[in-house]
Amino acid sequence: MTRENLDKLLKIILIVGVFTLPVWMRSPTYLQILILLFFYAYLTTAWNLVGGFAGVLPLGHSAYVGIGAYTSTVLFMAFGLSPWIGMFVGGIVSAIVGTIIGIPTLKLRGAYFALATMAFGEGVRVLVENTDKIGPLLVNGPRGICIPLHNSFAQFQFMSKVPYYYIILIMLCIVLFVTWYISKIRIGYYLAGGGEEPEAAQALGVNVAKYKVIAMALSCFLTGLAGTFYAQLMLYFYPKQILGLDFSFEIAFIALIGGRGTIAGPVIGALLLRPVSDFSRIYLSDIAPGLHLVIYGLILILVMLYMPRGLVDPLSRGYNWVLDKFSGKTEVEGVKA
Repeated sequence: MTRENLDKLLKIILIVGVFTLPVWMRSPTYLQILILLFFYAYLTTAWNLVGGFAGVLPLGHSAYVGIGAYTSTVLFMAFGLSPWIGMFVGGIVSAIVGTIIGIPTLKLRGAYFALATMAFGEGVRVLVENTDKIGPLLVNGPRGICIPLHNSFAQFQFMSKVPYYYIILIMLCIVLFVTWYISKIRIGYYLAGGGEEPEAAQALGVNVAKYKVIAMALSCFLTGLAGTFYAQLMLYFYPKQILGLDFSFEIAFIALIGGRGTIAGPVIGALLLRPVSDFSRIYLSDIAPGLHLVIYGLILILVMLYMPRGLVDPLSRGYNWVLDKFSGKTEVEGVKA
């Protein structure tokens, strides 16, 4: 078997395995764990559009998750608008807010942009925690919102975990395709050039600020969609949970450790690091709340020291070694190639 055919076969096996997994995995608990893994993989991939390709470090993306969740939920509870529609309304609102915030802040360099996004995210959390109602829209302050259970497709609610599994899996596939497509067209090259060498890109006539704002808007739109999914999955959320800075940090840490600016890096980071976070919360939260972020920080330091491109780099080399080993490719053939 040639290397190319083996590569295709392994990818087909992976895709078939992921899409048929609920057929033989009946446990709602395990499905819920996988749903949250895919949810974080989706979020970090959406973050990667601006945090990876554009070369900046946004640390307030939980604000856009919260905007998406609150927008669709309050519209559903106040006017009966289907969350399927509210999801896109929340995404558009997130994109508009992201654009408004991005136009001035994306001109900042280094830590200043990160600090500005942190301040915005924390400001949104404080605002929501101190707001009970906006006209007929119930926000409910720090108590959060509990969504009534209806078990209806039109209202984005299901008694089984299987529909949620396939919804987030399809969303993840879409955001991965969007990321891959952008990396192959002009805007992807402009973002990469503007992120690494903005002065050189501007000297060549690239409007760096314009393309960074476009990436920010798209990233925020996709992140807002995830907010609605999370709200309908959990049926209860509150500001500290969905708008907290620790949520933003976790999204960024996963992408940075997995491989910032790559297609597979955020997914690899989510699949490997989310279990670490869950186990630390389960077994160590009583001893030291927030310890999972400390563990992320230590892992991030080690990765930056020994694997600057993230975990995706050694895993890619390992995958290529497997392809070479089992495709019968010899060392001499590899040199000739």
